[in-house]
Amino acid sequence: MSARERLNAEAARRILITDGAFGTEIQGWKLSEADYAGDLGLAKDQKGNNDILALTRPEVPEAIHRAYFAAGADIAETNTFSANRISQADYAAEHLVREINLASAQLARRIADEFQTKDGRPRFVAGAIGPTNKTLSLSPDVNDPGYREIDWDTLVDVYHEQAAALVEGGVDFILIETVFDTLNAKAGVMAVKRLEHELGREVPIMLSMTLTDLSGRNLSGHTVEAFWHAVRHARPVTVGLNCSFGATQLRPHVKALSEIADTLIMVYPNAGLPNELGAYDELPETTAALVKEWAEAGQVNILGGCCGSTPAHIAAMAKAVAGLPPRKLPVLEPVTRLAGLEPFIMAA
Repeated sequence: MSARERLNAEAARRILITDGAFGTEIQGWKLSEADYAGDLGLAKDQKGNNDILALTRPEVPEAIHRAYFAAGADIAETNTFSANRISQADYAAEHLVREINLASAQLARRIADEFQTKDGRPRFVAGAIGPTNKTLSLSPDVNDPGYREIDWDTLVDVYHEQAAALVEGGVDFILIETVFDTLNAKAGVMAVKRLEHELGREVPIMLSMTLTDLSGRNLSGHTVEAFWHAVRHARPVTVGLNCSFGATQLRPHVKALSEIADTLIMVYPNAGLPNELGAYDELPETTAALVKEWAEAGQVNILGGCCGSTPAHIAAMAKAVAGLPPRKLPVLEPVTRLAGLEPFIMAA
């Protein structure tokens, strides 16, 4: 049975749980620059390079994965949000991209398999790919709107390098997450499709959009509905929302997406909004009560947490939705659905 089939089979039985934040959990370890750098001898300061811990302090991401699985998670997301050539260049570590992703994937796979062996419940690993700090849709120069810091082919190559290492390391899915630019996401999709052709098998994709403002658009200007119409051809195993806001702010957009997407909905909000110091104060029980409303309304298939969420948040979510029926996929009328910044549906 393929990874897509296994996930769909589990999601037909219950609401699944993905894990929570990695960055804020790593901050709790209060690591020094030497902890990050290890003995790699890199030319730049490594403090804050969370992804490189797979090579220098693997016990840190291992402990976080274990805590989330123990809290009830069914899916682990690899600690590879910035493990791409563009982001790692900031740390003079771009030559280690394959090693970082391979090690992170193998680490998450080993722990997922260990927990599955203990209780027989399937565990999955999603290879996390962040958006990079470049955008294909927008110019960083207000005086030259046609300028781009990166081109399509380069970004596809960047994503392909990361995805190939994650798949080699044993992930079940490639999660293209925190999508602020729909065209960047399409480059990620193209990279995975190229990888599929090379491997001769499917590599299922998960897609997760992030909103820039409360109107429900990402940075490239697409509404939630337009985003879905723009990526539906990729047949993602899940589509959803993460980051930017807490569950309260995401409520109307989760509802909108759940009504039009004929695939699993995965949502992992922040633990509320940050306070004046940038910390997240929303209690686990509060977050769990908010996402439970989505579950009771039949709007979600997979729930988890983003910035500020902890194993306690994940445990509270798992408890809150236990026994609630999963969202049923809508049956869509076969009409033409297109996307500009807004959705366009051509009725028969």
